[in-house]
Amino acid sequence: MNEERFWDLIEAAWAPLGAKVGAARRALTTRDPESDVWEMPELSVVDKALDAFLGNLATAARDLPADELTDLDRVCERMLHDIDRADVQAVTDGSDDGFLYARGFIVALGRDFYTAVAADPRIAVLDGECESMCYFFAHLHNKRFGTFPDTGSGISRESCSNPAGWAV
Repeated sequence: MNEERFWDLIEAAWAPLGAKVGAARRALTTRDPESDVWEMPELSVVDKALDAFLGNLATAARDLPADELTDLDRVCERMLHDIDRADVQAVTDGSDDGFLYARGFIVALGRDFYTAVAADPRIAVLDGECESMCYFFAHLHNKRFGTFPDTGSGISRESCSNPAGWAV
């Protein structure tokens, strides 16, 4: 249920940005992994829309109670952890922080993009970053309640922390 709520909020935050942004997200998700993403104008459309998306997401989540913000942060943490993999990093590049922000971009683009990248990392975007998504709900929690949530998950969203993703 929490994962559904998470993805519903993500989609609801993208929805007001219009058909052009929606089409750009779909194009990035469904593109041929062998294609050159830098030749796709859709990447620029999505990149320019990220701040508005984050603003919409903040508005949608601004009145949520502490336990729901914690649950959403836990889902985000799990999503980031699950794609903390060498094969994804090979496509996105980046240092530890840069790779975390690249995974934030993957999550921010929504369930379809996330699922596509998890299945075929070649769909990921080199240097696509959304740092704010990585701790989005944790920062909202801190702003509203004065503390960062304890997800109690025992996992980390930080780069190279998923042993299964970096097994040789």
